[in-house]
Order: sequence, then C-alpha cells, then structure tokens
Amino acid sequence: MLSDLRLRLRALFRRGTMERELDDELRFHLEQEAAKHERAGMAPREAMRQARIALGGVERTKEDAREARGTSWLDVVAHDLRYALRGLRRTPGFTAAVVVTLALGIGANTAMFGIADRLMFRAPDYLRDAGRVHRVYLGVTVRGRERVDGSFEYTRYRDLARWTTAFDAAAAFAPRDLAVGTGEAARERDVDAVSATFFDFFDARPVLGRFFGPAEDSVPGGAAVVVLSWAFWKTWYGGRADVLGSPLQIGPQVYTVIGVAPEGFVGVGDEEPPVAFLPITTYAAAFRRNDRDPAGWYSNYNWGWLRMLVRRRPGVNAATADADLSHAYQQSYAAELAMSPGMTPATIARPRAMTGPVREAMGPQGGRDAATVLWVGGVALIVLLIACANVANLLLARALRRRRETAVRLALGVSRGRLLAQLLTESIVLAGLGGLAGLFVAWSGGAILRSLFLPSWAPRTALADPRTVAFAAVAALGVGVLTGLAPALHAGRGDLTEMLKAGAREGHYQRSRTRTVLLLVQAALSVVLLVGAGLFVRSLEHVRSLRLGYDVDPVLYVERNSRGMPSTAAQRIANGQELLELARTLPGVERASLGLTVPFWDTWGENLFVTGIDSVRRLGSFTLQGASPDYFATVGTRILRGRGITAEDRADAPRVVVVSESMAQRLWPGQDALGKCIRIEADTMPCTTVVGIAEDIKQNSLTDDSGLHYYLPIAQFHPESAVLFVRTAGSSAPAAEMVRRNLQRAMPGISYVIVTPMSSILAPQERPWRFGADMFLALGVLALVLAAIGLYSVIAYHVAQRTHELGVRVALGAGTGTVLRLVVGEGLRFAAAGILIGGAIAFAAGRWVRPLLFGVSPRDPLVFGGVTAALLAVAAAASAIPALRAARVDPTVALRVE
Repeated sequence: MLSDLRLRLRALFRRGTMERELDDELRFHLEQEAAKHERAGMAPREAMRQARIALGGVERTKEDAREARGTSWLDVVAHDLRYALRGLRRTPGFTAAVVVTLALGIGANTAMFGIADRLMFRAPDYLRDAGRVHRVYLGVTVRGRERVDGSFEYTRYRDLARWTTAFDAAAAFAPRDLAVGTGEAARERDVDAVSATFFDFFDARPVLGRFFGPAEDSVPGGAAVVVLSWAFWKTWYGGRADVLGSPLQIGPQVYTVIGVAPEGFVGVGDEEPPVAFLPITTYAAAFRRNDRDPAGWYSNYNWGWLRMLVRRRPGVNAATADADLSHAYQQSYAAELAMSPGMTPATIARPRAMTGPVREAMGPQGGRDAATVLWVGGVALIVLLIACANVANLLLARALRRRRETAVRLALGVSRGRLLAQLLTESIVLAGLGGLAGLFVAWSGGAILRSLFLPSWAPRTALADPRTVAFAAVAALGVGVLTGLAPALHAGRGDLTEMLKAGAREGHYQRSRTRTVLLLVQAALSVVLLVGAGLFVRSLEHVRSLRLGYDVDPVLYVERNSRGMPSTAAQRIANGQELLELARTLPGVERASLGLTVPFWDTWGENLFVTGIDSVRRLGSFTLQGASPDYFATVGTRILRGRGITAEDRADAPRVVVVSESMAQRLWPGQDALGKCIRIEADTMPCTTVVGIAEDIKQNSLTDDSGLHYYLPIAQFHPESAVLFVRTAGSSAPAAEMVRRNLQRAMPGISYVIVTPMSSILAPQERPWRFGADMFLALGVLALVLAAIGLYSVIAYHVAQRTHELGVRVALGAGTGTVLRLVVGEGLRFAAAGILIGGAIAFAAGRWVRPLLFGVSPRDPLVFGGVTAALLAVAAAASAIPALRAARVDPTVALRVE
C-alpha cells in the first residue's frame, strides 16, 4: 500500500520525470523486440514494424500506463480548465458580464454571512462545551401577555443557582461602562463585572497572574481585584510583565491588578470587548454604597441588572433543564412575593424560566436587529438567485449559439458526459472568478454593514475570517454548478442529425423556453425585493414622523461622573444647580433643566399606591422622571391639562406629580385625574397630588410602550442624582463639544461630564428600519438592474433569431410602429407575468414580514402599485433598444439571413 501511494504521489508531482522514464522503457522494449526479429532474419525496418504491432501501439500503451497511475482524471480536469480559460479569454465582454454579475450576488451574500455568523451563530471564543452552555431568560405574564427578560437581580441569580440540579455550573455577568484611570487619561470604557465562576465556562488561562476566586467574590463586598484584558494590557501598560500588583481606578474604587486574560478573550462578547473583569460583588457593593439600603442589592429583588449563564449536566436535555429552572424560579418568585405582598400572584403571573442561546441576538430578546439581519440575508440570497438566473440565461444563449459546434464534436466521438463535464467546468471557472471578485465586494461594501452591526473588535474584513472565505468558496462552487446545469442539460439533448442540419432559426422558440422561465424567475424575485424595499422605506418614514413625546434633534443629555470622588448629597445638589445656571448662559442654548433619567438608556420606578386599587403593579410598569422647572419646555413634552413643574415645587412644598395621559386613564378611567392622590414608595407616605397631565412619551420602545410615565419635582425626589438636559437653537450635535468644554469648568476635581445628543441615543432604535430600508432598496435596485439586463438579453436574442421573420414583415408593409409594438409588447408581457408571480409571492409572505414593519401594511397597495409601474417602465426601457434595432432592419438583408 505504501509503495502504491508513493507511486501515485510521484506520478502527481513528478509527472515529467515519469513521462521520460515511460518513453525510455517503451523505447527499450521496442528495440529489444526489433532486435529479436532482426536475429530471425528480418530487415531492420520490418523488424521495427513487427515490434510496434506486437506492442499494440505506443500511444495506447502510454495511455494504459497513465490510467494505471490513477491520476489520469487530473489530466482531464487540467485539459477542461485550459479549454474553458481559452474560451473565456476569446470573449472578454461575456466573461466580464458574468463575473461582475456573480460578484455582486456572491459578495452581498458573503458580507451578510459574515455579519450573521458573528452576531448569531458563532460561539464566543474559548467557550467550553458550547452545546451545553445557555443564557437564562425569565418570563412573567402581564395583562395576559408574557414578557421575557434576560436581566435580573443578584438575589434571583443566587436563588436559581442553588435551587437547580440540572446544571453543573452557573455564572453571573454584567457589562458596564465605567471610568477607567485617573486624570486626563481617564475614559469611559467597557468593563465586565463577573462572578468567580464565570471563568470556569471558558478554556482560557491567564497569560499573567490568575483569575479571582470565590473568596474574592462574596457578599457583602468582594475583594478590590481586577483581571485586565489582553488588549488593554498591551495598549495601557505596554505589555509589561510587572503589571501585577498595580493599582487601577475603575469607577469609584481602586482595584489591584492580579491577572491578564489571554488574547481574544472577551467573555460572551455581546457588546464592546471589556477592558477588565471585576468581581461582581465588589462592583455592586461599590455602586450601591451610598444608597439608603446598601445591602439591598443582594437581599431583595428590586435591582435587575445582571445576566446569567448555565451549563447543563451531561445527559440532561434542554426540556428537563427548563423544567428544573422554572421550578427554581417559582420558588424564587414565592420568596419575592413574601417580601412584596402587593405583587401579582403566581397564579396570574405564571412565572417560568427558560434556557436560550449564549448569543443574545438568537434569544427571545434578539430584537429587530437580529430579525432584520436574517431577513436581509434572505434578500441577499434572492439577489444571488437572480444573478444565477441571469448568468444561466447568458450561458444558455451562448450554448444555443454553439449548437453546431456541439453537434460536430458529438459527431467526432466526444461523449455527452464528457461534453457536460466540460460545460460545467466552464461555469465553475466563471463562478470561481465571480467568487474572488465577490470577496472584494464583501471586503469593500461589507465593511459598512459590519460597522453597523458588529462590535468594533470583530474583524472588519471578510478576508480576515476563514469561515467567511470558506462560505464564499462554497457559494461559488454551488453557483457554478447551478448556473451550468441549463446549458449542460441543453447540450445533452436533441437528435444529432437534426442538430447538424438545423439552421440558425429552426426550433429556436422551443429551445429558448428555459431562457423564458429563467427570465420570469428574475422578474418575480425582483418584484418581491422591490415590495420589501417599499415597505421598509414606508416604515422608516413613519418611524421618523412618529411623535415620541419629546424633541430629539435639539436636545443634549448631560451626565455627571464623579470618578469616585467622595461628596455629600448637598455638594452634588449644589453642583447640579451650578451646571444648570452655567448651561443657560452658553451661546446657542435656549433652555436647560434637570432630570433623573433619559429615554432608552435609563429607567426608574417606585412602588405606587392609589386608593381603590389593590395593586398598581398589576396594571403595568410605571416609570418616573425627576424634573426641574422648565423641564417640559426644554425637552418639548406638551402639557395637555393642568400645569407642569414650577419653581414653587420646592423640597418643603406640598408633594405634586405630573402624570402621562395613558397613566391617568389607566389609574382613573372615566375620571379627571387632576387633584387625585398617589402615594409613592409606601402606602404610609404623604399624598402626592396630580397637578398636570402630559402627553405620552416613548420611554423604552418605539413600537410597544405603554406610556405609563410620571414626573416628580427634582427638588422633592433625589436631587443629588440629577442629570442635565440642554436645548440648543438648532441641531444639538454640533454644539455638544462646546457645551462639554464649558460645563467641564464647573466640575470639581477629577470628575467630569459626558454630553450626548439625544439623536445619538435614539439612532439605535431607528436602526433596524433604516438598515432594512437601505439594504432592501439597494438590493432591490440591484435585482431590478439584473432583471433588466436579463430581459434585454432575451429580447435581443429573440430579435436576432427573428431577423428573417421581421424582414418578411417589413417587406410586406409593416411600419416602424408595428415592429416596435411587437418587440416592446413581448418584453412587457414577460414583465407582466413576472409581476403577477412575484406579487403573489410578496402578498403571501406579508404575514412573516409584518413584525418588522411600522405603521404600514405588508400588503400596502401604494407599494405594490409603485413596484408594478417601476418594473413595467424598466421592461419597456430594456426592450426599447432591441426594438429600435428590429425596426431599422433592412428587408433585403433580413430575407437572406439563415
């Protein structure tokens, strides 16, 4: 066996040497045989002839020897490749058209695969036993609808970890933005607070030092130690080996460096890569140090902030794990209910827990980004199918033009199987060239998509990811086979005698039926994409015109960060007032006011008690905002009835509240909410009187927000935690840096301000519709262009084939208008058929795309009508050029055409 393998490898890599040895061996045998005949009395010439006869033919013997090596198929492949490359080199225009078409289709799909793979399918680096590791989600029923959440309390995490038996490991983690460093070098950076068990989920070993253990991650407060990420160690410390033991200020606390994580270790990697890993208990204790109940974070259930990983025991299936997890959650819910009797009973809330994918984008909270990526990936696949149909059409037209050549080759003895292999080789070569060009398309155009959807640490080029390159190669191979089937199968059909006798016109309609079907496929799929583009564009228009309950473009959000500087509540209140007064004096600033939270970033809620309602919590989730005088005018929220917060609402004044319109209707249906009483935090608290009703705002979701929001005077509710809102005369983004520099002057010591335009906060909420509209539109236009090219090629081919017929028509008196109507009408009939088929598909698919739309029906007649008009116009334009060519045909020339 080894000898045989050695022989085959030698035949593969030392072919020239073996050919020379074969020639020498055959020459030796011929000479020996001829010498034997000469000794028998034959003349030398006759002796050599008899030797050749005895050998059976030199070339045949060589072929038999090559077959015995087992590498002859390589010669066949090499021959087909050379033949295909020569043919493509002779037709550069055709080759370029096919390669560009396939490059667009393969490139779009490669770019989308790279995004979807990183965002949803690929397990985080270093993750051990990825098939058994899950993220935990909790679900409760609110007003008959289940709400699923992946963030919960530390107390809940401990309950689930100790009351389940289906898992051999559990860990908590919480990504956070914290100020890292001191002085001018301090910056807001991503930091992961993790439990000590978090590192056990990964096959990662620190390159320096160690990870922290359970003793350093315990309540009431863990040890102030930190593990650095490899990238941060390299950039911040220059990769120094003596970093261990160094102090590092993170947030309000100084930590000691005890280790450096390996390169590429970013934890779960949902967001930006963390620069450091802190004990989760140390972080929580430092963060809640100044609260009224500093032990509340690990003893009650009112701060949902962390996420949880679990690993199933070997042999435990997902259904069993979910049942075990749900049972533990029900026990935990009962414990919470004992602490807060006003909660919804378990029989109504129906608490349940479930395991989900580690990648958040694939879980129940994947959101619109993940769904949009999948849909756009499907759209890119449709574009690839359109490109394949277009290329198959071009290859089929080329095969039809080479019918006589094919017939001659068959007549000379070439087998149909050999011919099919050669045609498939040609299409695969074209697809390979298209795949290489597609990688360039994915590298250039795909960078924009990756910057929108992938974290900054992910590779920014398709060429840097072997999985993406492998996908492009597989896609190219599949496309090559798919596009080569039509011409290959066509070449293998038909009677050889008829093919040799056939003229250029004979039987062309029958043999072009496949081209017609491919054209209809292109037109129908183009309709589907254009309808999707129209629906997403309309959705984006509705999102942008949506009234949020506040203004976005002219408003800045200003947050203070103390960098751990100790300060009293009175000092923080005074600093907030100083910032407020300074902001009002800045050029271009119209108004400024204080608040507590910012939509889509921060939510605050308190227990509410209303006379006549046994549990306000059962009516929904109520969120609050602290507000200083002029708040509503600053952010643009309208007061519908009553009044807003005024300067009279001081700390020692009677407690007042402004409620949203939806909150007023929910708590006091059919009544006037003005003058009603709400007790906040406890039912023993003084009455807080409703003095105003404001319009509803979008606090947490653009599409599904209850609008249950209320406003308390900032002077009466946590004034030490105030943030600042600034309204500028125009767009706030250009003024952000000027405002930051001026307000920074009022910040004490090393503390600082962060200024963010509200438009930046809202941009991620609009992103799915904006991305969907842009991508559907771009891919839809690309599909329309490809369909127009396909229609033009079919019509032009038909016109060329009908030159004789058209000449007869013109000779018999047909005018230019008649010929134009004949040819353009054919193109419009193709388009109309494609519109009917594609429209039916888009109409039927509407129910699946409905969840991604906003304010528009998936069967919007305006969109369908616009797509119909667009495709008919393109079809008319694509048919016009061959129609004009047909109208100008010279009858005397056309009648002689064969």
